[in-house]
Amino acid sequence: MKPVYLDYAATTPPDPRVTSCVAEALAGLYGNPSSQYSFGRDARAAVEKARRQTASLLGASPEEIFFTSGGSESDNWALKGMAFSLRAAGRPCGIVTTAVEHHAVLRTCEWLSRQGFSVRYLPVDMEGKVPLSALAQTVDETTGIVSVMLANNEVGTIEPIAEIGAFCRARGIFFHTDGVQAVGHLPVDVQALGVDALSLSGHKLYAPKGVGALYLRHGVVPDAFVHGGAQERGLRAGTENVPAIVGLGCAAALAEEALRDEAQRLRSLRESLAAGVREIRGSWRNGPLDASACLPGHLSFGIAGIRQDTLLIRLDMAGFAISAGSACSAGSLEPSHVLRAMGIPYTAAHGAIRFSLSRYNTMDEVEFVLEKLPPVIARLREISPYWKN
Repeated sequence: MKPVYLDYAATTPPDPRVTSCVAEALAGLYGNPSSQYSFGRDARAAVEKARRQTASLLGASPEEIFFTSGGSESDNWALKGMAFSLRAAGRPCGIVTTAVEHHAVLRTCEWLSRQGFSVRYLPVDMEGKVPLSALAQTVDETTGIVSVMLANNEVGTIEPIAEIGAFCRARGIFFHTDGVQAVGHLPVDVQALGVDALSLSGHKLYAPKGVGALYLRHGVVPDAFVHGGAQERGLRAGTENVPAIVGLGCAAALAEEALRDEAQRLRSLRESLAAGVREIRGSWRNGPLDASACLPGHLSFGIAGIRQDTLLIRLDMAGFAISAGSACSAGSLEPSHVLRAMGIPYTAAHGAIRFSLSRYNTMDEVEFVLEKLPPVIARLREISPYWKN
């Protein structure tokens, strides 16, 4: 069997239909969208079509969608833009986020802390979920911003965003969610969730890398993040990346069409994989045990007696690609901050691996993994100082 890719939470390949849309845009839509002649108008029409497609996937209005270079920029813009806007207006601007956020949020909050903003971190339970009681105990009159991810990139936990949104709305607190892992894989309705801002990334939903979007609820105006021209209604300068934006719009439309059926298929594949991995002695599942409380394609397991870096190399040699967690932390020798926040012991967190499935994975591939994984682990345990029979 050809090598099996099982790290779609790190990145997805562009869908062939998306690739076709991007190629057509590269060849034919080279006008500047800000130009008034026909070449520019055609490019502008393509950008606005993509805006409508992206908005439809989120249950938003097109004018609430702002295109960016990806999820990291969207997170940075939402948090920095609102923090400085609130402070300039003399309003509460303290930030509350969680200990399990992606580094795009955590490191932005660290930077904001150095600029004088108060930042506090919510704990999570053993499944990676934010207790609403902790939110109520942490938020006070100085809080102006809350940021909680919609679904975790490492263990797949879906957070109680609608409940947090209602809590923040009742107190007039700006609420941002990092939806990078969820959009295109779960039904997302920004109105039902009650969020003021949501970040998404194209390459997590079969669109090209280098494009994303920030949803901003009507009336929410953060400070501009990139200064220059009047693109994106004067809030994000720079000539639009038309082919990538077209690709994002196409991917959004495709995701909306297949969302519910695909989620059900992925859950079935994931649970088959989980049942097989559970048969390995000294293994345990990280994250939610309730399948409906987890992203459809995510599966995180701990394997006792091995180091994850060694395991990943051996698995690569055996013919399949998985990860230890976030691709943005690849190469770090420290255990996952997500697992540590969930209370997983230091040594146990070192043995964690993440499978993330997609529309391209099959049951044959799951069976291939379950055939190859146990003997690889057994061989590593034979030479491991951390394993005792």
